[in-house]
Amino acid sequence: MQVTSEAVSGTTRRLNVSVPTSRINEQFEARLKRTAKTAKINGFRPGKVPANVVRREYGAGIYQEVVNDVIRDTVFEAIQQEKINAVGMPNIEKVENKEDALVYEATVEVYPEVEVKFDGLQVERQTTEVKDKDVDQMIKNLQKQRQTFVTTKGMAKKDMQVTFDFEGSIDGEKFEGGAAQDYKLTLGEGRMIPGFEDGIVGMKAGEEKVIDVTFPEDYQAENLAGKTAQFKINVKQVEKAKLPEIDAEFLGLFGVSEEEGVEKLKADVRKNMEREVKNGLRNQVKGATFDALVDANEIDVPAAMVSQEIERQRDQMIQQFTKQFGEQGAKAFDSSMLPDDLFKEQATRSVKLGVLVSKVLADAKLEADQDRVNAYIEDMASSYEDPKEVIEYFSNDQQQRQQIEAVILEDQVVDHILAAAKVTEKAVSYEELLQEQQARQQQG
Repeated sequence: MQVTSEAVSGTTRRLNVSVPTSRINEQFEARLKRTAKTAKINGFRPGKVPANVVRREYGAGIYQEVVNDVIRDTVFEAIQQEKINAVGMPNIEKVENKEDALVYEATVEVYPEVEVKFDGLQVERQTTEVKDKDVDQMIKNLQKQRQTFVTTKGMAKKDMQVTFDFEGSIDGEKFEGGAAQDYKLTLGEGRMIPGFEDGIVGMKAGEEKVIDVTFPEDYQAENLAGKTAQFKINVKQVEKAKLPEIDAEFLGLFGVSEEEGVEKLKADVRKNMEREVKNGLRNQVKGATFDALVDANEIDVPAAMVSQEIERQRDQMIQQFTKQFGEQGAKAFDSSMLPDDLFKEQATRSVKLGVLVSKVLADAKLEADQDRVNAYIEDMASSYEDPKEVIEYFSNDQQQRQQIEAVILEDQVVDHILAAAKVTEKAVSYEELLQEQQARQQQG
């Protein structure tokens, strides 16, 4: 077999393969003999069909099967022979039967060879600290999660719960989904279209009025998008929030005794918040570093790798959908609602990052620092009731430990890149850090 190869692009190679006709003929004759032993043709007993009849009846089909099999086998032999790091399946082109050889061309995408540039890398590293007011706000949030509502005769304000009837219409015509009775809404949650909640603020129980509200231009119901509707509002009840007292019962919910008191609760809350800050800052600088790396290195990546990443992201979204709405909801979900274009930009960037990070790992010869792995496990275990049990689990389960090693190795890549970058620091509040983390998670 003769093989030559040439670069079509940075991510594509073309192979010219020539397979001796003798290889085709040997396989053809062997398969023809096997077929003759089982062939059933009228007028002949099984296994007694003359060779020329078998050749006439089955020869063309068998020959094509042999050609297909030989191409399948030899194209991978050719890829190995040329030491090509292939990605995805090769594409066969221009198959020709010549007198002494079967000749064909094959194009195959290859893993890109890149040189990572660190020149001019600029990374912003955020810093923050948990302040007393942050701890106080967190405890208040814990109280809000367990708040109750009591009726008031006063005006509806933000954070109050309102029970009301509403009926919507556009140009005097009612529309589907535009009415409800005894609807409960906590003002300020932003559950309704813009302007709706503002129209209720200031109303009291027993009051009725009509408000004008404009649906957003990108509203999911196209027949309502951008249109102004009139909503008749009838407030039945206004309730204000009542936070639970920080008493023995409340403290007990968080494993704190009455003797230990609120100071112990604050200490525990601060510890959890500081762990959250530590992880948040690590994720922030990792994201900023990887963004800078991708932006500084414009590379081509194989379409096959992008397609695989698109499928991974699509499957991940479907799994999230299933988790949120259950199996029944997932059955009603059509994957055609998630076209490739929805994921392509993000998938392409993800593949580029993977290629660049792999190159940094190889060039720097990085291996997971076991001391950092152990410290990560210990820190994670400290939030559990029995840290020792958790440490033993992650230390002895090879698969779980490998996952943590991958996290630490990624952190080491970040450290390696930061050492070559210009790093500036920006102080942010605890709340700002959390908001950015949530935004990054929503982006994927």
